[in-house]
Amino acid sequence: MDDQQQDQAKPNGGPSGPKTVTTSDGKNITVIVDRDLCIGAATCVAVAPKMFALDGEAKAIILDPSGEESFQMVLDAAKSCPVAAISVLDEQGNKLFPN
Repeated sequence: MDDQQQDQAKPNGGPSGPKTVTTSDGKNITVIVDRDLCIGAATCVAVAPKMFALDGEAKAIILDPSGEESFQMVLDAAKSCPVAAISVLDEQGNKLFPN
């Protein structure tokens, strides 16, 4: 089992998720960063700096925003990724992005 699979096996994942968060507008969503796809463009950080940061390998990680980013801001950050490395799922596990 590689590091990403080990992170995904944890209840709330590792720094790249899956991580379940409550947005500032009260939506519970799950966010996942695919480290194999991430190229470190940092557009997610520019759009939602309280949700995302780059680690020492220039890969996006999910911060604990404690409800500081809105659902739309998180979705916009995912959509801004040039390689669609960020997935957003609703409470039922349905993929909202990418489709």
